[in-house]
Amino acid sequence: MEADGKKILFDTGERPNTVLENAKEIQLDLSDAEIVILSHFHHDHTTGLMTLRREYSKKNPGALSVAHVGKGIFWERRGELQNIAHFGKGVSLEQLGFLQNHMIAMKKEYEATGGVFVEHDKPEELLPGVWLTGPVPRVFPERNYPGKIEVATDKGWVEDTVPEDLSLLFNTSKGLVLLTGCGHAGIINTLQYARKFIRPAPVDAAIGGFHLFRATDEQLDWTADKLKEFQTSQVLGTHCTGIQSVFHLHQRMGLTRLTCSVGSVGATYDLKDGIQTGLVSR
Repeated sequence: MEADGKKILFDTGERPNTVLENAKEIQLDLSDAEIVILSHFHHDHTTGLMTLRREYSKKNPGALSVAHVGKGIFWERRGELQNIAHFGKGVSLEQLGFLQNHMIAMKKEYEATGGVFVEHDKPEELLPGVWLTGPVPRVFPERNYPGKIEVATDKGWVEDTVPEDLSLLFNTSKGLVLLTGCGHAGIINTLQYARKFIRPAPVDAAIGGFHLFRATDEQLDWTADKLKEFQTSQVLGTHCTGIQSVFHLHQRMGLTRLTCSVGSVGATYDLKDGIQTGLVSR
């Protein structure tokens, strides 16, 4: 994202070179982006961090040198092998049948380059009008996270609800704009929380992964109705939202193919033109 001449990178992809190559493809220079945000610990949102940091720091030593994360991203995890696929190829199998949190090793690697992690346990305004939610309260029972994974807390091993999951919110002249990674806290939980600590404004756009690809029609109806309640004007569903789920939201919310689309590389949003995607995504 870019605001007032400053860039922020939100998440870094599942494979080491994906974001780097996509940025080159759309001719986007990230060397002047000093802030990176990691929405949560999952492999498909964090793997590209070191590649991007090393590549862009050749031009600017401060490139992607400050990483903002939610409290809990470095906690130990464990889970059954059947869940390994969600985390990609970088999962450790040192303990038979169990996975490890790769962010623990990445923290040391990143800090060795001079990078700094900043952990958040509450909302923070990073730039004027640009808010990081911090961990989001789970008011509604949106179970938007993989099951049978456990996380080590000060209360022992408990179900991993991805407690560190956070999002970006923009307080604009047209209303709030939401940018999520997977929305494991729940897109409705996230928006309701933001409308409390920022302002109860209409939502001009909800953008990102909402983890609705396995949602039932009833769950999608409820989500769409809440989005309508928040006066959501535009939706760009990417990543784990699910193509059919985006179409369901489109129909239930009464949006058009221009205001509710499937995300694709190179899709954009700005206050003047709103969501713009490739023709195939509409």
